[in-house]
Amino acid sequence: MNFSWVSSYWPLIAAGAVQTVLLLVISVGVGFILAIGLALAQVSGPRWLKWLARCYCTCLRGTPLLIQLWLLYYGIGSLLPMIPGLRASFLWPIVREGFFFAALSFTLNYAAYEAEVLRGALLAVPKGELEAGRSFGMTSWTLLRRIWLRRAIRIALPTIAGEVVLQLKATPLAFTVTVMDLYAVAYKVRQDTLLVYEPLMIVTVFYILLTLLITRTFRLVEAQIPVRS
Repeated sequence: MNFSWVSSYWPLIAAGAVQTVLLLVISVGVGFILAIGLALAQVSGPRWLKWLARCYCTCLRGTPLLIQLWLLYYGIGSLLPMIPGLRASFLWPIVREGFFFAALSFTLNYAAYEAEVLRGALLAVPKGELEAGRSFGMTSWTLLRRIWLRRAIRIALPTIAGEVVLQLKATPLAFTVTVMDLYAVAYKVRQDTLLVYEPLMIVTVFYILLTLLITRTFRLVEAQIPVRS
């Protein structure tokens, strides 16, 4: 095994790790907010909104993430330069990068999966708790914020932890749209040094450590939640 290259590529490895973590944080953070809206639309929205939310989740969950990413990057991305004034706007340095399309596709995909998790959790909240809240005169918004959504998130927390780990393992796909994430760095090292296993071992250790951090964090959060007897 030869790891002498690590000292030369360390800044690139660190930058790739940052890109990977950023993709994870953005897609999970923004995607979770979108998932709440999608789940609520399916559970308590009007019929037309339920239909739209279900179609969205079905389409995004029913097609490979790689295809979604390429459709955005090579499809919509190729049309963006034709929008008048976009090149001269402050948005152009952002939307022209592969990172933007990777973050967008990961976010939309994560939202679709997480919406189904939250939908099931919302339906699993005991009706008695909701009725108790209404009996205290809570408005629909207060009931949602203080009881229904909180209880649903508690129910879904173990599944959410697993979805975050799965999202982490999906981030190497960003490499296919020129994002210099950690896997892309390993690919570059392989091209430069002809070493195959050593760069992949570095990537593997990073993903394992980050997975352990995620699972440990969620277990600490679960430990803070009181268990009902």
